[in-house]
Amino acid sequence: MSQLTVNGRPLVLAFPATVLDLLDHLDFDSEKVAVELNGAIVPQGDFDDTELNRSDCLEIVQFVGGG
Repeated sequence: MSQLTVNGRPLVLAFPATVLDLLDHLDFDSEKVAVELNGAIVPQGDFDDTELNRSDCLEIVQFVGGG
């Protein structure tokens, strides 16, 4: 287990883990979010291949549809 910072809050997550694993853990739809990892945007196509490390800092923004 390691601690990440997600949207300014600490989060403990089992490792190894990818960005997609984190999104699944948090119940986010990977098609409807933008993720910044340590200051760099992670392309949606790379969520499953981007490994997380101890002490990573992530910002996750969820898109909401309007009507």
